[in-house]
Amino acid sequence: MKLKKGDKVIVIAGADKGKTGTIQKVFPKLNRVVIDGVNVHKKHMKPRQNNPEGSIVEIFAPIDASNVAILDPKEKKPARITVKIDENGNKVRYTAQYGNKID
Repeated sequence: MKLKKGDKVIVIAGADKGKTGTIQKVFPKLNRVVIDGVNVHKKHMKPRQNNPEGSIVEIFAPIDASNVAILDPKEKKPARITVKIDENGNKVRYTAQYGNKID
């Protein structure tokens, strides 16, 4: 998976298509990501000793990583990611269409 926590992404498929946000959590084995402000579900919490009234909490559910695209830092458009090795032997992420460095 080429996406990382903190990446600015746009949703390209699904009910939240067109929304942008920052990746909060990544699940590489499941190929899913949690994005702030996208795929919001409401969860009803039962009354407990520390919260006697109970409440309704909004949670951000994970979506498939194939439904998001990274936003190019300079072009502000969705792009694919490619990984290249620099002269020091480190892996560096670039956008495939524009060639702009992500990291």
